[in-house]
Amino acid sequence: LVLNPSSSVDSVKWAMDCIDILLIMAVNPGYGGQKFISRTFEKLRQVKALIDSIDRKIRLEVDGGINVDNIGSVALAGADMFVAGSAIFGATDYADVICKMRRQLHALTN
Repeated sequence: LVLNPSSSVDSVKWAMDCIDILLIMAVNPGYGGQKFISRTFEKLRQVKALIDSIDRKIRLEVDGGINVDNIGSVALAGADMFVAGSAIFGATDYADVICKMRRQLHALTN
């Protein structure tokens, strides 16, 4: 199930007992390279609280504008899966960007 930037958290409540993954779009779908929409942080926190309140293991994925500079903040807001297309494939060294992202995430758990 996907929540677009203009969709409210209330619009997915009906499906929470039926899903394993919820994808939150942090950009308007259509093309790559867009900037992360900052109001996505609040939506992530709201969805994470909803998931916690129903005590289900639902993965929370974010797609759009994910990069080395914001992946840690996105994780802290509740995401546990990330789509980082332009940040990785727009770089000269894919492995370097992936390692930097992993380091950012690893730093949150230590």
